[in-house]
Amino acid sequence: MKHKDYYNDDYIFSISKKIHSVMPDFDEKNFCQSLASRLDDKELFARLDFIVDAMQESMTSDYSKNVRAFFNMLGPELTQPEGMFNLGWWLWPVGRYVERCGNENWLLSLAFLKELTKRFTGEFAIRPLLQEHPKEVMDELIKWTADKNVHVRRLASEGVRIRLPWSKKLFVALDEFERYTIILTNLKDDPEKFVQKSVGNNLNDLYKDDPKKADFIISQWEKRGRSKAQDWIIKHGRRNQK
Repeated sequence: MKHKDYYNDDYIFSISKKIHSVMPDFDEKNFCQSLASRLDDKELFARLDFIVDAMQESMTSDYSKNVRAFFNMLGPELTQPEGMFNLGWWLWPVGRYVERCGNENWLLSLAFLKELTKRFTGEFAIRPLLQEHPKEVMDELIKWTADKNVHVRRLASEGVRIRLPWSKKLFVALDEFERYTIILTNLKDDPEKFVQKSVGNNLNDLYKDDPKKADFIISQWEKRGRSKAQDWIIKHGRRNQK
């Protein structure tokens, strides 16, 4: 099944029940009627945006109130690193809502994404927060690099990628290079391949836009000794270099 086909009429009915369970004033009828049989001709992101449009029409305009309610809808944390791409799809429209409106209360949004990413990725929704509040958000991500949860550590890296797939380019890595370097350096020996891959992809992205900065980061690491994790990350980061 293609990703887009997950978001069908059955999904709409299911998510409406979940939202209503934490948001009693949510207009389930309006939400379902505005979406029923209207998604089939749309691609993935058009479906997501159509769903978010209907969500916004069916709940209060108070962003903070809505996000506080969504905290109560998240359910149990994932137990496996890659589980977000197998089990968390139902939460994508919620993340898309935060991506769209998150700067209305960026501190609350950041706290929510820390919880969301334990169930589904927050890598897209965090980017508008980084765009508007780069220093403050990256300072928080530096703290996340020491989190015990693998998904939180991964988001600290994945969210700041310059060329994140399915997303607009983001240049906080260059604009806040010192903070960016700290994030990657804190994760250079992470034991989880899931995190290592994200750090390697960061370097690979950086090589495409500023190879000197990528070489600088690696040279700083090498001064402190090498590890098996670092070797893998560096090889992954340089995979397109001749």
